[in-house]
Amino acid sequence: MEAQKIINCSDVNDSWQQIEADLKADQGMLNYEALINQDGKTIKLYIDIDLGGGFEGGSEITQLSAPLTLATPFRFALHDEDFLDSIGKFLGMDDLHTGYPEFDKHVIIKTNYETRLRELFANPELRSVFTNLKDFDFGIHTHTPEGSDEEQPYLELNVNLGLTAPELLKPVYMAFCQVLAELEK
Repeated sequence: MEAQKIINCSDVNDSWQQIEADLKADQGMLNYEALINQDGKTIKLYIDIDLGGGFEGGSEITQLSAPLTLATPFRFALHDEDFLDSIGKFLGMDDLHTGYPEFDKHVIIKTNYETRLRELFANPELRSVFTNLKDFDFGIHTHTPEGSDEEQPYLELNVNLGLTAPELLKPVYMAFCQVLAELEK
């Protein structure tokens, strides 16, 4: 695996240009890890593609995460709806409906503050990214950083696909940054 890159940029467009250049420079890339410092935030981007071998099937993941600097009790989790979720919905499983039909058909949403979640996903371009994304989970989770006793909230997105093609990663990266910026207002 390559060493972790550090990208220092003033805004999301500048950081994206550096990420895109890195991805284009190594077309057959299997691993990429970067700490992106932009707009006073630190975002970790991690892409790993394990081709497997022999009887192993391999795996792929793209992860974006960033600590939230503003203390907020707001939490949410969403993921794309799969077959088991559709059975669960039929049997009465709770799932927030945002009022955006295409979005609601594709994702399962849990939150402790419905109004805030609807505001967060009011932008149709943002909803479109998650409506078209497959095999993912996204939300605010808490972790205890190394050397600390206090839990820290993080915004995290996990996609079970190695998004090394810039045209696939860009909308996901931009959507993540947009949600992060909204949460940090």
